Parts: sequence; structure tokens; C-alpha cells
Amino acid sequence: MSSGAITRAFAIVSASEFSLPLPGEGDTIGRFRQLADLTRSDIAAGRMVEAHCDAAAILHELDGPPMGPGDLWGVWAAEPPAPLVTAQIESGIWTLTGTKVWCSGASGCTHALVTARADGCRRLFAVDLRQSGVHPSAVEWCNRGMAETNTAAVEFVDVEARPVGEPGGYLDRAGFWHGGVGVAACWFGGAAKVAQALYRKARSDSDDITLMHLGAVDAQLATGWAELAQAAADIDEKPGDLADARRRAFRVRWSIEQIAAGVLDRVARALGPAPLVGNRDHAQAVADLSIYIRQSHADRDLVELGRLAAGEDAR
Repeated sequence: MSSGAITRAFAIVSASEFSLPLPGEGDTIGRFRQLADLTRSDIAAGRMVEAHCDAAAILHELDGPPMGPGDLWGVWAAEPPAPLVTAQIESGIWTLTGTKVWCSGASGCTHALVTARADGCRRLFAVDLRQSGVHPSAVEWCNRGMAETNTAAVEFVDVEARPVGEPGGYLDRAGFWHGGVGVAACWFGGAAKVAQALYRKARSDSDDITLMHLGAVDAQLATGWAELAQAAADIDEKPGDLADARRRAFRVRWSIEQIAAGVLDRVARALGPAPLVGNRDHAQAVADLSIYIRQSHADRDLVELGRLAAGEDAR
């Protein structure tokens, strides 16, 4: 059964007027603006739309199959040491077997791009999830945050799949990192949603402490948007530069994560517990954003950024 957020995401991507610019094709700032606007309105649904649009960009870059009307795609690419999904080919037909974890829209998406191991290499496959061999597990989600994304493990049993790109092609492209910045744009939108309660409070009944926190939040959000705008311009200028794309993504994602965490802290300090227990929309936004920014790899990403920075001067 589809959650409310998945139903809302379906409605967004199915609307005739919905269109998101592709990254690196001249209007990346427009893409980031729409992603931020979506999550500013509805964090969980916006996260699902971002995944669908990331899948569209991947399919475009890697000459995958076209999306159909009424589709909602996920990108299921988490690969912990175990469990894994393996891919085999027989008589020209690829099939997937195994369990994929952290699948958002596990019981709601119609299709997904799924990473699997084939001959020791990571490879990407397009999968129609309406096949009988696709078995989403029951969602055991203890936190209210992002619960509506219906994120769960999915078991594949001899599920027919279509390869997208060459082995390793999913990761070995600048577009992978452009997509990572798109997620940061969604984090930014979520932070702006959480901040709405503080803006409202300051307009109606402010004191110096409220205004102090609002000033800091306003500056943080301005800084975050400026960083996203610069990243968008750089992506459009050099869309195929893999080294630049990777370092940029680590930088922007870490920066926006810090801004989102700062907004969560300052809004809570300024407003106290009242909106967390008395405003359902605000409480949900705080819970959603707190979980969403943990999609980053936190300090491990900083290690990778430091490794890249050690080899190049700042620029």
C-alpha cells in the first residue's frame, strides 16, 4: 500500500506541467530551485520526487529505457557489505536475486534503478517492480521522520532486469556527483521548511532572542542557497569533469548538512518545545529533516574530501 507521501509524489510527477531541467544542461539552478521548493513544501514527498528525477537523469545519461506515464521510479543503490543483490544472464536475459536494503518507496514505486553485482563488478539495472519475484519486507520504522517514504528492504527472486550503462558506469560519471548535490538542494529546502516556524514567530511576537536566532538562520539559509547557485553554475560550465564534480559534491553536501543542522538547533532553541508538541506540520518537518540529512556519510565524507583536498590547492 502506498503511503501518503508516495501518493503525493505520484501526483507531482504525473502532472502534465511537471518538468525538471537535467543537470549540466544549462539550467541546473532551475533544477535545484524546484527540488528545494518541493521539499520546502513537503519533505517526504519531495524526497521521492528527487529520486524519480535522479532516475530520469541517469537513464538519460546512460541511454536507459524511457519512463512511462504513471511511473514512479526509485534509485536503490545502497551497498553495505551484506546483504547484496547479484545479477546473472542466461539466454540473453538478466535476472536479479538477493536483498536490497534502504529502498525508499519499497511498496509504492513502479520501477527502480537497482545496483547489483555481476561478475564481481557493480552494475546498474532497470527493474519493473510489479513482477511476482519482488518482495518488499514489512516496514519496521521506529521514527516518525521520513516514515512516509516507505523505506524498507526488498527481496528479489529471479526478477527480470535490464542493464543500464556499462559495468561500473553508474559511479564512473560526473552525473553521479551532480545527483548528490541535488540531494543537498532537498536538504536545503527541508531546512527552509523547518525555519518557517521561526519566521512566523518573529513576525507575530518577537523578542531579542527570537530575532537573534532568526538573523542567524536567515544568514545560514542565504549562504546555503549561494553555495547551491555557485555549484549549479559550475556544473553547467563543466558538466563532464569528474574530478571537479566529486570534490564539489563533498563540499556542498557537508556545507548544507551543517546549515540544516544549525537551523534545526536554532529554531528549537528559539521556540522551545511548543511547536514540537503542538504543531503537527512543524514536528513532522523536524523529524523528517533530522533523518534525511543522515543520508550523508558524515565524517567519512569529510575524510574523502580531505583526501581530495590534500592533492589539490583550494579553488
